Amino acid sequence: MTIHKKGQAHWEGDIKRGKGHISTESGALNQQPYGFNTRFEGKPGTNPEELIGAAHSACFSMALSLILGEAGYTPESIDTVADVSLDKVGEGYKITKVALQSEVKLPGIEEGEFESLINKAKAGCPVSQLINADITLDYKLHN
Repeated sequence: MTIHKKGQAHWEGDIKRGKGHISTESGALNQQPYGFNTRFEGKPGTNPEELIGAAHSACFSMALSLILGEAGYTPESIDTVADVSLDKVGEGYKITKVALQSEVKLPGIEEGEFESLINKAKAGCPVSQLINADITLDYKLHN
C-alpha cells in the first residue's frame, strides 16, 4: 500500500526580493508565505527548515507511540521539538543536523527499556530515514 500526500509551492521573482507561498493538500497550510526574508532574516512566514522540523517531530512522536504500544505501553504524552540546522557549506547551504528533544510521560517503564525503545523510534521514523544529516536525540522520561 502506497500513501500519497501532497504539498505545493509557488515562487515569483529572484532569490532576495522574490516571494512565494506554500499550501498542503489537507489545507493545513493555505497560501502560507515564504521567501528569503522568512528563511534567513526572521520575517513572518514559514521556511523549509521549520516545515521539516514540524514533520520530523510529528513523525518521531508517532513512531515512538507505535513502538511503545507494541511493547505494551501507552504514553500519557509525547512532546517533541526538532531543531533543524541549516549551515553554509562550500558555496551553498545544507541541513547538517536535526536535534530531537522529546519529553515523554510514561508511568511504569524502566529507564533501560525506554532508552532502547526511543532509539528504535528515532531510527525507524520514516522522516529520520529520509534526512541525510546528523540526527541527535535527547529525552526526558517522566514516569
